[in-house]
Amino acid sequence: LRLHLSSKNSTGYLGVFHHGGRFEARRTVDGKEVYIGLFDTAVEAAVAYVRAVGEYQPPPVAAEAEGLRLHLSSNSTGYRGVRKERRRFRAQRKVDGKNVSLGCFGTAVEAA
Repeated sequence: LRLHLSSKNSTGYLGVFHHGGRFEARRTVDGKEVYIGLFDTAVEAAVAYVRAVGEYQPPPVAAEAEGLRLHLSSNSTGYRGVRKERRRFRAQRKVDGKNVSLGCFGTAVEAA
């Protein structure tokens, strides 16, 4: 996944803007701005931007963070085993056929 970096934008990402303590993703189509969505983090908005412009092709393992492999998913958070609950992200995993919560985190990347 290649995020579009921008030195012209205070968020650091192309198509991502500050919006009332959150981050809005927008793209331009035929000269008009199109709203993509509102997100808790700039990275989440940048991922949504990449998906919206059609450049997203998920590999089985996306990247490494702090020595751990992050597994991408087509779900709304973008990560396998991570779901959004209100303004937090819950990590969970199946153990012996049952879902086990690994905790709640501030961002989808932390939960992944």
